Amino acid sequence: MTTPTTEPRARFADLLASEWIKTRSLRSTPWALAFTALFIIGSAAVAALADYGHQSHSAPLGQRLHLFALGDAFPPAGYLTLMLVAGSIGAVTIVGEYSSGLIRTTTVAVPARGAVLLAKAIVLAAVWTVLGTVISTVSFALSQSILDGWHVRFPITHPHALQALAASALLAPVCALVGLGLGVLIRHSAATMVTTAFTLLMLPTIFSSSTHWSADVRHAMVQSAWGRLIQDWDPSPHDSFYVPTVAGSWVTYAAWPLIAVLLALVAVRRRDV
Repeated sequence: MTTPTTEPRARFADLLASEWIKTRSLRSTPWALAFTALFIIGSAAVAALADYGHQSHSAPLGQRLHLFALGDAFPPAGYLTLMLVAGSIGAVTIVGEYSSGLIRTTTVAVPARGAVLLAKAIVLAAVWTVLGTVISTVSFALSQSILDGWHVRFPITHPHALQALAASALLAPVCALVGLGLGVLIRHSAATMVTTAFTLLMLPTIFSSSTHWSADVRHAMVQSAWGRLIQDWDPSPHDSFYVPTVAGSWVTYAAWPLIAVLLALVAVRRRDV
């Protein structure tokens, strides 16, 4: 007579390793990350080269003021693309498992659904934090080295530069976790992609900064928070529009992924897979 053996429970470190293997084994992921990085860094270089070419026509005062250096380092075209890609990949990370049925196998092996989702969120955030840091650092260094030819570069030691660098590096993990949370709540690929793109990119444009209530809603969006954190100037009290605060923008950065992951944790524990 043989004695039945029980498999040891998976530790959280095992779940992290499993999620990392899943992420690394997807052939499309490295290519998507590489093309995204090249596009954003390239857009920063193009913006800096364009302003470098126009500097010979600028007044000396304009050359001394760093009116465009940070904008060239973190161009909206590149970083809005980063938001879209990070949010989409974050959503696909979980929606793909629902579509393929892999999530059922996973939850049979590891009944603690919350731990599985938390491990997935940590790996996703770590990958995009590393990539976001590399992209923002290279974008900044490359654009400022180009602009240094006219002595209009922004020094890295400037508080605005450090703030913009940190905000741009963290933009990717914030959007990836928002996409992950929406993926758990919606579970359907097309609907999740559309909702993620609309929430991150389109929704802020509906609200203006000219009226108080509308500006409050707009300032609570990730895109608006990033735009404020990369500004190289402080708002004037005489401005005719409302500008988000730096502290409020960091709170927005923290609140979106935190709420998204918390809602996802509640959803996976209460809904069938």
